Amino acid sequence: MDKFKIEVITSTSNPQQLVWAAMHQDYSEDLVWDNQDKFPDEEKAGELIVKHLLSGNKGHYGPLEHPQITFNVGFFPHSMMQQVRTHRVGVSFDVQSNRYTGQRIIDVVTGKREVEEVFYLRPVGDYTNRQGKKYTYTEEQRQEDLAWCWEACKRYKQRIDEGLSEEHARGLIPFDVRQHFVLSCNLRSLMHLLDLRWKKDAQLEAQQFCELLFVHFQEWTPAVAQWYLEARAKKARLSP
Repeated sequence: MDKFKIEVITSTSNPQQLVWAAMHQDYSEDLVWDNQDKFPDEEKAGELIVKHLLSGNKGHYGPLEHPQITFNVGFFPHSMMQQVRTHRVGVSFDVQSNRYTGQRIIDVVTGKREVEEVFYLRPVGDYTNRQGKKYTYTEEQRQEDLAWCWEACKRYKQRIDEGLSEEHARGLIPFDVRQHFVLSCNLRSLMHLLDLRWKKDAQLEAQQFCELLFVHFQEWTPAVAQWYLEARAKKARLSP
């Protein structure tokens, strides 16, 4: 998984219980708030929403929009960030801007950081793209590309030293600079994002992003995540 990292900043507590309450209100004559003592616990709520809402596509996904979760995503390449950021329905982003940050690029030149801490290069190996093109990325090619990233860092520092702004100098750096970002979404949008990017022909790094995201999905809403894994994962189905 390279240096890729995803951490949870905050999330709705008892999310499956919240989904159950929202689902239950659709059919309840009474205000569900007035019967909190009768709410199922988190585990039981998970079982009930899978049984009555998710299994067999029995209901709509509206109740899944109430629980919220916020992630801090780190060290992914710019290209992957761009790909997942296109899906903004129910998903909010704040992305590290190369218009205002650049010290980490200079740190490569001064020896405070390694090139691969700042720029991403795919591992050596055999690849096939979405159009079926097959090729091998060799160690020799990778070392040449690392050298190119190093030279770009030197040119970037040179221009900054000459007085250029980060906004101007960023045009010199390789495309796949690593970027950190904050991502917030509800439970339904989380599944939608996985639907779109956790499939075999998705960008390799996007698939790895989804692998890490799913770990937190499992920890947060285990019953829903298990249902998703069995019913929808990697099948490119879009959430209704």
